[in-house]
Amino acid sequence: MTLSVAIDNRDGDARATTVTTSRGSFSTPCFMPVGTRGAVKTLSADDLDGLGVEVVLANTYHLMLRPGVDVVAALGGIHRFSAWNGHVLTDSGGFQVFSLSPTVDDDGVTFKSTYDGSAHRLTPEGAVAAQVAIGADIQMVLDVCPPLPAPDAVIRRAVDRTAAWAARAKAEHARVASATQSLFGIVQGGVDPALRVESAQRTVAVDFEGYGIGGLSVGESRAEMLDALAATVAELPADRPRYLMGVGDPIGLVEAVALGVDMFDCVLPTRLARHGSALTNAGRLSVKTVAAAVDDGPIDPDCGCPTCARYSRAYLRHLLQVGEPTAARLLTIHNLTWLLGTMARIRHAIAAGALAEIRAELRAAWGDAGPADG
Repeated sequence: MTLSVAIDNRDGDARATTVTTSRGSFSTPCFMPVGTRGAVKTLSADDLDGLGVEVVLANTYHLMLRPGVDVVAALGGIHRFSAWNGHVLTDSGGFQVFSLSPTVDDDGVTFKSTYDGSAHRLTPEGAVAAQVAIGADIQMVLDVCPPLPAPDAVIRRAVDRTAAWAARAKAEHARVASATQSLFGIVQGGVDPALRVESAQRTVAVDFEGYGIGGLSVGESRAEMLDALAATVAELPADRPRYLMGVGDPIGLVEAVALGVDMFDCVLPTRLARHGSALTNAGRLSVKTVAAAVDDGPIDPDCGCPTCARYSRAYLRHLLQVGEPTAARLLTIHNLTWLLGTMARIRHAIAAGALAEIRAELRAAWGDAGPADG
């Protein structure tokens, strides 16, 4: 294995760990900002360093279409290409592909590019080869991600194909990947706990270095998501990372951590920033309100981020009103500062045996808004 997990502290099923790879190490619970096309929207690698980001997610689907995996490989791989020295995890692109209603068969998927309409084919082996060329530290298998709700037969087929594709991906990874690149399997099963258990067991039997939990936060209720998640995590080995894909809302994060999840990604902090919303300890704050137009205070007086230290709500609202891209950048810096800080507080709470206090605090501030689309 090229990856190891040390469990530093526990609080019930929640755990704080240190994940060590050939590149270095990162701490969990961990939030990974989404850098779909090789960049977190509006931010530079210097910004990510300043924010203390340890892992960034990039997307195979988008990079294989633009600029192409051969280009990324020829320019030194994703780290050199994007001037980012931290860890990179690549999604296989399965979620994006299946959102395009592709043609699916037992061998793989055929889909059209969202850029120019050209036809492309992706197989489990092809997804591995693409991610090897990109040079990601952690790579995800190609899975079948059905929408929810979906007929039982659709969920069953997704579980079966995901299991079959996982074995093919593992074999291809062993054949072509370098010793520095880890491969994670993915569990599917919709919101059916029994199918989740089955999918987890079949995925674990293939023996991956970590496990993604996919197909959640795609339209189901919070209760359905957490029930399916609990059934899944119970089947995953304690010595491997557990990654809940596409979840980043504060309640979803802390509740998943309480169940034993380690890693998360979501577009929530960057998407909200582009639409003029900020994450705060008091809940979601809109900077686009009329009241903000003459508010000389920061987004959050208790926040030490560069945005709150220098800029007023009134100024940020002005930038949003006139379509100035600087607004999205400044709000993204704040949102990621808050979210990464919240994850650090959760980690510290686990060490202190005080996770229940953070859970109660976040519930009070954020209520029970449904899972955010990742």
